[in-house]
Amino acid sequence: MFNMRQIRAFVAAYEEGSFTHAAARENATQSGISQHVAALEASLGAALFARGPQGIAATPEGCLFYPRAVEALAALSAGRAEVEGARAALSGPVRAGLMPAFTRAALAPVLQRFVAAHPLVRPEVVEGYSGTLSDMVRAGQLDFAMVPAGGAAAGLRVTPLARDREMLVCAPGATGVPHTHPIRLSAGGPWRFAVPGHANIRRARLDTYFAANGVPVADLLELDSMLATLELVAQSDWVAVLPGVICAGDADGVLRHVHPLAGPDLMSDFVTIEPARAAPSAAAAALRDMLGAEINRLVRFGPPTPG
Repeated sequence: MFNMRQIRAFVAAYEEGSFTHAAARENATQSGISQHVAALEASLGAALFARGPQGIAATPEGCLFYPRAVEALAALSAGRAEVEGARAALSGPVRAGLMPAFTRAALAPVLQRFVAAHPLVRPEVVEGYSGTLSDMVRAGQLDFAMVPAGGAAAGLRVTPLARDREMLVCAPGATGVPHTHPIRLSAGGPWRFAVPGHANIRRARLDTYFAANGVPVADLLELDSMLATLELVAQSDWVAVLPGVICAGDADGVLRHVHPLAGPDLMSDFVTIEPARAAPSAAAAALRDMLGAEINRLVRFGPPTPG
């Protein structure tokens, strides 16, 4: 009969596509992962991976067994979380990952309330972009992360979080359009855009929007730093397209002007991702839900503007 250690080894190897990477994720040796998987295969009477010079690949039997293995791990994790939740006070570490837009707008007020309400919990927050955060969640290094929708979902449980409207952010008076009024990019410019690099899932959406809607682009500057982007557009003629949630601090229009995109609108969907094999602890669920509520309070999309 197989055991949970063997199932964890199989799930790690399946999601990582490598015994070596699975070993690093599970803090084990490559030979140990291989032995656990071999013992599981012997118990099931079927090969779960095809092994070759190029590495491993899941067999049809492995693909069939994977979702059941994930369900088993998640069920045990849920049982642990229920026991933890029955305690009088939440405690322990919580590791969360947030994209920069969320750390700027939502994190500080949530942390103040959360730490006051749950003093025995030790929150740890990592700021990063979707690819890095997804890898960390999949590896079990984060309890959850909040990222743009559309990334690879293998090994992840994906839950819709919020929908937000994209904004043009620029220096005050740079467009000639009053602060907070919608703007049609195709009618202005040519624009000098500060954009994320191609590793960021948002970049492809922005490139597609510019091309499909005849937006005149004078120059693109790749800048994978949200703080640097905000400072650049406040002090120069560079502009950026950013989620409305990050613009909450610019409601007064003193440092930056914000314009909802029109003709057409551009909307962005965000999701919460968690390891598919594990239920969140009661403390992680509490922080996740508090952050989600604050983010949804801050999103700034309104009714569609005329196209």
